[in-house]
Amino acid sequence: MTEAVPTTDPRVARAIDLIWREAALLDRGEYSAWNALYTEDGFYVIPIDPGTDDFAGTLNMVYDDARMRQMRVNRMTEGYAIAAVDAARTVRTVSGFVPESVSDVDVVLRSAQVLIAYKRGSHDIWAADVTHRVRLSPTGPAGDRIVLKVVRLVNSEDAVSAAGFLL
Repeated sequence: MTEAVPTTDPRVARAIDLIWREAALLDRGEYSAWNALYTEDGFYVIPIDPGTDDFAGTLNMVYDDARMRQMRVNRMTEGYAIAAVDAARTVRTVSGFVPESVSDVDVVLRSAQVLIAYKRGSHDIWAADVTHRVRLSPTGPAGDRIVLKVVRLVNSEDAVSAAGFLL
């Protein structure tokens, strides 16, 4: 049995700081800065099947490598997508961190995310279990990057309304 690593472990704390920084960038709509938090080989995934780990072999709402993330950011920042022109304002809370694996180079964390989106006088709630794999930089926290983010929406198998923001 693997011994649990506390969230106070400095490696875990660095990963949590990065995840909170990511959430703040997304809520401010700073998508280019958000994209820069990912490694070149990193993936941003929103699977439909809540139990799958085979993202390449199953249907996903989002399965973005670096090229697709950049295209998504361009659509959201260049003003040509209707969803981006009339995008919802968001506030998200990310908490309940559980370290799954921790080494000196890599931290995998599960967390809970609740996102409130406001648009045209209406609030929507998005809830998800999130997994982040964070690569720790030998140069310090400023160089830490996201290798994988998997957003498992609690209602992923139901019809999900379009979102003019990233989860």
